Amino acid sequence: MNMTQIPFGTTDWTQIQPTEHNGIVGKAFWRTQHFGEIRVRMVEYTPNYESDHWCSKGHILLCLEGELETTLEDGRVFVLKPGMSYQVADNAEAHRSRTSLGAKLFIVD
Repeated sequence: MNMTQIPFGTTDWTQIQPTEHNGIVGKAFWRTQHFGEIRVRMVEYTPNYESDHWCSKGHILLCLEGELETTLEDGRVFVLKPGMSYQVADNAEAHRSRTSLGAKLFIVD
């Protein structure tokens, strides 16, 4: 990631309209900002959310609230709680997420 030509700024995430994304069950609400080619999101998953696809996009993800279970395509499972993060490169390891409690995440990709 090369962060260039991004002037200093602040983001009030409460002022960004969320977009709704359905999972197999549950919903994800994304508040999204773009800074050049970098996408930054505040994502909230409803309780019992389960992703409807395997993702191969690289992310740096920080769990702010709730609990997130991420399964890799090879079967490994990781659980993030508030204050925990994960990072994965583009096309490195396909992953999908679910949560029984709901979760609030900060994601850079």
